[in-house]
Amino acid sequence: MNKLLASLAVAGAVLSAAPARAETVVIVSQKNPATRMFAEQASQFFLGKSNMFTPVDQAEGSGIRNDFYQKLVDKDAAQVKAIWSKLVFTGKATPPKEYKSNTDVRKAVAEDPKAIGYIDKSAVDDSVKVILTLQ
Repeated sequence: MNKLLASLAVAGAVLSAAPARAETVVIVSQKNPATRMFAEQASQFFLGKSNMFTPVDQAEGSGIRNDFYQKLVDKDAAQVKAIWSKLVFTGKATPPKEYKSNTDVRKAVAEDPKAIGYIDKSAVDDSVKVILTLQ
């Protein structure tokens, strides 16, 4: 019994020390009429299946990018890159432009009414609006 309690205490300490995952939000410009979106809809833009919006991506290899695609489409960033490579090769789409930070993505989206991007919730300001929250 004491071993079980000790194991539970250690597990609790490890879990409490683990960093909390931040909320990732999908954003559009304040000039865009969209007010909300389902994950299935957003995935269409970020996987090149629709050109109604112009997707804006975070930098390759960034934690937020990997987390975003895992949450949105249950794929890792390498799988998504393979999808885009095929679309580019066949001439069906142009991959999203990549930006190095939440601030840069937010600015790019704010300036383009057709753009859609994703950033950490803490980076949202009045220049963009949140249309989807991924947890």
